[in-house]
Amino acid sequence: MAVFDELADEVAALESRVSDVIFESVREQLRGDADGAKQLERQLAKVRRSLLKAEAVLRDLESD
Repeated sequence: MAVFDELADEVAALESRVSDVIFESVREQLRGDADGAKQLERQLAKVRRSLLKAEAVLRDLESD
């Protein structure tokens, strides 16, 4: 169904945005705010993994 494919695309776009924020967090760690940035990076990595799983499920539904 096209609706699942559209949702998967939206989730993929969100995952991309989260990845960008993760990279910014890593840059902050390199600039010296390691404690706060490291915790944020861990939390965002969990969000990113969840989004990747959600995208995979939606793509699988689309192929059924």
